Amino acid sequence: MAAYLIADVDVFDATVFEEYKREVPATEVRFGGRYLGRGGTTQVLEGDWEPHRLVVLEFPDMSSLLGWYNSPEYARLKAIRERCANTRIIALEGV
Repeated sequence: MAAYLIADVDVFDATVFEEYKREVPATEVRFGGRYLGRGGTTQVLEGDWEPHRLVVLEFPDMSSLLGWYNSPEYARLKAIRERCANTRIIALEGV
């Protein structure tokens, strides 16, 4: 069953974030991840949510998603992201 990573990324250092953006896709592909949406225009339809940079990734299953998120390759990039952005991330199992 597919699993989705949904992230709301509030970038405060765009220069450092460029390194993260450049390097992270190769790590996701190794775990079967693919972008469904990344940094596009958003429109809030209900509620008071004020999203920043939204990212939606699809993985084959939750195990693959968590394998990527907890991988040594991503750990290095996660540290970079944490230095340049505040992020809210959830994992959602599909139906």
